[in-house]
Amino acid sequence: MKRVFDFPKGEILLIDKPYHWTSYDAVNKIKILVRKKLREAQAVGEPRANIKVGHAGTLDPLATGLLIICTGKETKNLDKYQGQEKEYTGTFMLGSTTASFDLEKEADAHYPVEHITEAMILEAAISFTGLQEQIPPMFSALKVNGKRAYKMARKGKTADIPPREITISEFEITGIQLPQVHFRLVCSKGTYIRSLARDFGLKLESGAHLTALCRTRIGEFTLQNALRLSEFEMLCGGKPAESASEL
Repeated sequence: MKRVFDFPKGEILLIDKPYHWTSYDAVNKIKILVRKKLREAQAVGEPRANIKVGHAGTLDPLATGLLIICTGKETKNLDKYQGQEKEYTGTFMLGSTTASFDLEKEADAHYPVEHITEAMILEAAISFTGLQEQIPPMFSALKVNGKRAYKMARKGKTADIPPREITISEFEITGIQLPQVHFRLVCSKGTYIRSLARDFGLKLESGAHLTALCRTRIGEFTLQNALRLSEFEMLCGGKPAESASEL
């Protein structure tokens, strides 16, 4: 597998972010590889290679899937890519909640699920389609009074986060094995799937949290065309890292 990159002119790299890696971990890994590649190609005496690298649309550490990483002049278009429609697949666990709305925290409350039927689940999905307001989770990178919300949440603090306008254009239930509900979702920028899990549980007069999430598309860019970090590292002539701790 061969590919010629022009990192300074600008590359759009489609990366399949691994589980437990932060988006920053992935960007940092790409940055290290890109700068090393540029240093190897530069002539003796030239200034040290330096290049911008950034990502369009953060993925939580416990989520996997498509991450768009841009280099060089292409970083000017990050906002454009970040604003495009996104598609996800994932799983809700009904009957329990967590403070983070996902598996980052242990279950803090349990609720009945015996009353929940397939028809109720399908109707709930329909009710969440369209334009609506959503309250982001405290465990998020949003800033509240100049501070990251997740840093406050991890210290046990709370804050009022105003709702944001989002659009869910498709919400397909792809499988039901209670208490698990599998889904495919197409939504706008700024949609928090963890918040949707919380709201989905409430709609069913129960509780819910997110147990799996994979981003499969951003605009016209698809996960099918993405590279694993190990594949990109091999293209750059390096030895693939097994985990973020090896960066």
